[in-house]
Amino acid sequence: MGGASMMNQTRARRQSAIRIFAQEYSDANLPLEGVGEYDPSFIITKLGAKVNRAIFGGVIDRFERREGDNGPNYNGHLRDATGGIHRFQIAQFQPELHADAEELLARFESGDRYLMMMIGRARWFESDDGGIFTSFRAEEFCIVERPVYVNWLVETSEATLRRLAAYSASLGSDNNSEALKSAGVPLDLIEGMILAKGHYSDFDPESYKVGVLQGLSMALNSNSEIDNMISPSGNDIEKDNSLNTFSSPESENKSDVPKSEPKGDVEDVILNAVRNSSSPDGIPYDSIVLSCVEAGFSRELSEDAIEDLRDIKCQIIEPRFGFFQILD
Repeated sequence: MGGASMMNQTRARRQSAIRIFAQEYSDANLPLEGVGEYDPSFIITKLGAKVNRAIFGGVIDRFERREGDNGPNYNGHLRDATGGIHRFQIAQFQPELHADAEELLARFESGDRYLMMMIGRARWFESDDGGIFTSFRAEEFCIVERPVYVNWLVETSEATLRRLAAYSASLGSDNNSEALKSAGVPLDLIEGMILAKGHYSDFDPESYKVGVLQGLSMALNSNSEIDNMISPSGNDIEKDNSLNTFSSPESENKSDVPKSEPKGDVEDVILNAVRNSSSPDGIPYDSIVLSCVEAGFSRELSEDAIEDLRDIKCQIIEPRFGFFQILD
């Protein structure tokens, strides 16, 4: 399936695509911009990974087209074994990928859920208050079978364990190249480790270790766990249940069926949910829909109202894909 042409090799050396789970990437908030016109930019993770390009995979969890003045663009989520989400975009200026994106979108809208692998370039957005929100711009993507995804899980677990070992070795060491080298940090990880330790405060890497265990568990039990993840069905309720392997605490036990007769106006419910969110990053899309469903409104009506408030009435904004804030 689709792909992008090779960069002009006279400009800059093409960066290798690293293996990374969604949790490590989404936790990162340190961008490193290239100095020259063609110098690569990176996102530095807490474990010291320098992410310019990455290869990642998971089940398609959300996919949509948005029309713009210069053509369509596409936004989506891939949910991996850690329960984290890889957010990706296919831009208006990537028409060579649009035909394949339309094919995948048609399958997604028909209720199909499938495993995908993608190579993407690191992107980030900085909010007015300085928050950094990461995503990827797709370069290549395709639907894959279980063995390909299992191989990625094993390779990504191995790469994450290597970074975890490097981070552990760096503890108690001075934050310079010679000290980290003496402590046993691999040479290719030293630069990223110096940047990470200079930016991030001390943290417990236990959640990344758990993510590795989740990835290896899925690799070892791929038939049952991946079946649960991608089982297609004919209605939205069953589709949500088929993804329970990766449900977040916020989305567990939710239903798309209204639990009562509608109360009040759906737009008021949406605005109150967004306004009352305590998260500085904004309220997740699914949490808004859940609030509407619990107030008696259908999912379809709720989604239409969210789009209307965002695109037409301009009362809410989406600074990070899938997260909403009040537009002051």
